Amino acid sequence: MHPYVIVVTGIAVVLGLIIFLRINAFIALITAALVVSFLSPAEPAKPDGKNGANRVERVAVAFGDSCEKIGLVIGFAAVIGEAMMRSGAADRIVHAFLKLLGAQKASWALMSSGFVLSVPVFFDTVFYLLVPLARSLYRTTRSNYLLYVCAIAAGGAITHTLVPPTPGPLAMAVNLNISVGMMIVIGLIVAAPAAVIALMVGGWMNRHIKIATLPEFTEDTEESVNARQAEIMRIPLIEGLLPVILPVILISGDTVVDALRPSEGANFFSSMKPWTELLGNPGLALLLSMTLSIITWVRLKKPTAKEFTDAVETALLSGGLVILITAAGGAFGAMLKATNVSSVIQASFQGSNATGLVALLLGFGLATVLKIAQGSSTTAMITVSAMMASMELTQEKLGFHPVYLATSIGGGSLIGSWMNDSGFWIFARMSGLTEAEALKTWTPLLIVLGTVSLLITILLSIVMPLNG
Repeated sequence: MHPYVIVVTGIAVVLGLIIFLRINAFIALITAALVVSFLSPAEPAKPDGKNGANRVERVAVAFGDSCEKIGLVIGFAAVIGEAMMRSGAADRIVHAFLKLLGAQKASWALMSSGFVLSVPVFFDTVFYLLVPLARSLYRTTRSNYLLYVCAIAAGGAITHTLVPPTPGPLAMAVNLNISVGMMIVIGLIVAAPAAVIALMVGGWMNRHIKIATLPEFTEDTEESVNARQAEIMRIPLIEGLLPVILPVILISGDTVVDALRPSEGANFFSSMKPWTELLGNPGLALLLSMTLSIITWVRLKKPTAKEFTDAVETALLSGGLVILITAAGGAFGAMLKATNVSSVIQASFQGSNATGLVALLLGFGLATVLKIAQGSSTTAMITVSAMMASMELTQEKLGFHPVYLATSIGGGSLIGSWMNDSGFWIFARMSGLTEAEALKTWTPLLIVLGTVSLLITILLSIVMPLNG
């Protein structure tokens, strides 16, 4: 069977199960991986004369390989987010931004808070945390409510789709064989200007779109406000920030050292490499970060043994489902590679100088289609990065580092968020907007984020291809 037919069949199975039958993404991806595996050529015999892995076994092996790369990181990240929420460290970061930027730039503080917190914490949790602050600011100013909630959405959504250890970007890094450190560095470079531009668009929306029902409030007593403020300020800012910035420093630091050490000979960075390679291992970096976040939580809140156990188990349960879906996406991608579709695509692009740009637009477009069809950015990123990985588009073929392929897919996964996306409903329900108002605000805001991300990605791939 022709590789293109097998690939289309696999994609049709994923979409059909998720969209029409409402099957969980994990089951859909594993089923599609098995279908593609049975339609693809069998593995050749091994050198010792034994048969290659059978068609079911190779799906299980690919699933396990993906788990090996992402399991620890996602599990630790889930606990970090829970601990930061319960200790008040997340609140401390938000108030630090507000104090730094002042009430006049509260929207920038909210956007910055969402931007930072969505690196280790899932978007829905970040929005739950920050939207009460948007309401509080509106209660004080009686204006700019839509700007405040758009600021939270812009900051949180962009790092959720571009910066590990959030599951989607992490899965793309694994599927496309990109170092996590490189994904963090370039993800942040692409995400920052996209968030700023989206915030400006949010300001335009705030001036031109009227919200029918603005939130009403019961007044808090001055004593309760002061008590809450005092509790939050008990946490030293550096202690609250460490669980976020430590893994970023350690993981990206190893990437920087690796880039600065010579290919031959030795220098200072060569001597540093063994240490940065150890400390920059994503699993170890996230373990250290998790330990710090738990210490802060236990020191300040002193949870009982049952409270502690229940909270950690709740975090791990949510992380476990993400691990299953992510690893299933990796298995699906590995089976697509087994179709030998990469050789067919390479022949199609033979002699073309546009391979890189076509790949960026293809990744962006596929992620957009899948996002619109089934609603989940994470599923779109996992599935499309697995598909693109099957094409084996190396740095030499692309003309730039594959990390830009990942950021283009991440940008596409933001486009077309509507009523089949849980993020749409979180934004609408928590902010108090109607469905029509959310379609006029949230959906265009994410289109801006995704489109700007793609444009910045294309620009960086030209001016900073990261070759060599």
